[in-house]
Amino acid sequence: MKAPRFAYARPSSTAQALALLAGHKDEARVLAGGQSLVPMMNFRVAAPKVLVDINRIAALAGIQVARDHVRIGALTRQVELERSEDIARHLPLVASAMPHVAHPAIRNRGTFGGSCALADPAAELPACALALEATFIVAGRKGERRVAARDFFKGLYATALKPGELLVAAEFPRSKPGYASAFGELARRHGDYAMVGVAVHGSTKGGRFSDLRVVLFGVGDRPARAAQFERALEGQPATVKAVESAVTKLDADIDARADLQASAATKRHLARVLAQRVMGTMEGVAA
Repeated sequence: MKAPRFAYARPSSTAQALALLAGHKDEARVLAGGQSLVPMMNFRVAAPKVLVDINRIAALAGIQVARDHVRIGALTRQVELERSEDIARHLPLVASAMPHVAHPAIRNRGTFGGSCALADPAAELPACALALEATFIVAGRKGERRVAARDFFKGLYATALKPGELLVAAEFPRSKPGYASAFGELARRHGDYAMVGVAVHGSTKGGRFSDLRVVLFGVGDRPARAAQFERALEGQPATVKAVESAVTKLDADIDARADLQASAATKRHLARVLAQRVMGTMEGVAA
């Protein structure tokens, strides 16, 4: 199938893009990498009247390292995150996740902002943003506003973005000394949608777990913190045995939903197995 007819606009500035979005309201969609939107249009799942192509807006792309945070522009290609030395040094969780994002051809065009704005529940980057407590910068005709990752993802393909707004960047706090990250997902084939995934960031300083953020994705309608599991591990020895003892608490954190990949029961089982496996790979966790 082919996409239904649509108008096309290619602004060269954020102000122009916002004017177009405001003028066309719900009839407009933003085109960045197009790796999800274009197939959705071809299958008639999405039928925007106007495409606003933001690829000429250079200010929306790039990785900037500041004293206390790393800023990732919404138009930054996923392959740039995968290859960036700054991302590997300051946001190792993101670096670990990138090889799991689809396939190289997709990562060459797909964007950071496109993945987060789509809010696919099986996507890796939203889970990393939640685990690292990122802040999203959203622009509108009245100016910019900042939205914490925990408030950004609202449900299945739903975010805090309002009509006429544009995601322009996200700021990630730089990892502190004594903190470690780990990432893993299970898919039928490498590069397929995750049946279940786990992103972890927290402190193992002094041989004990603290300030853990364990995020599950591909399980419910959005990435979600495993709060009961985190609390069970807070202050416990950073050991595989402690993780094994706490993993039963995950059942209270999992709102599993069946999909084409697996049943809800299978997802709950895989989440427990994967969480235990991923936690065991964190730097500072003893066998």
